[in-house]
Amino acid sequence: MKREGNVYGYARVSAKDQKLSRQIDALTEFPVAAERIFADKASGKDFERPEYRKLVERLELGDVMVVKSIDRLGRNYNEILEQWRILTKVKRVHVVVLDMPLLDTRNDQNGITGVFLADVVLQLLSYVAQLERENIRQRQAEGIAAAQARGVRFGRPAIELPSTFQSVKTAYLSGQVTRAEAAKRLCVCARTFDRWMKKEGAQNEEVARGERPVEKAV
Repeated sequence: MKREGNVYGYARVSAKDQKLSRQIDALTEFPVAAERIFADKASGKDFERPEYRKLVERLELGDVMVVKSIDRLGRNYNEILEQWRILTKVKRVHVVVLDMPLLDTRNDQNGITGVFLADVVLQLLSYVAQLERENIRQRQAEGIAAAQARGVRFGRPAIELPSTFQSVKTAYLSGQVTRAEAAKRLCVCARTFDRWMKKEGAQNEEVARGERPVEKAV
């Protein structure tokens, strides 16, 4: 006798202060019994979420898993495709995405199985998402290049050398103070002091080679 599958729901929000109520309401209306709804408050970057893992372990042949939208399942399409394969091919359960009727593996349409149709749709969504990611990266690179061409500098502004730097530098080079003490006197971290010393050394070398004019004291 064929087993009648159970219907489960899955809901997810990314932050603890976000509400699950809209998703829970949609799942309940499907209907999914309240005791069979699993919910995580976690990022969708991967599938290592406690409630999701519990749900997958519970799923059996012929069960149905319902989510409100595909991004509630996850946000990385490569991982979504892998999870979809596990659910539909390995666990052999049905998946229903409420916001996208084509992602419903229960129903055949014009001789095409719901599983096959959903696979095609997911592959297409994955391709579109990849194109969008590449377009975003290209637009960002073009924007940065245009800004740099206009003279815009990125990153934190450089800390100007304090008026006491030369005296502290002399004390450090003569061994009167340690590196840590020199940085402390200048109110910066040791790495900033090292960077200043390196920059000063490079400038002195350029002056010695005649590549940079000697700066006259004002």
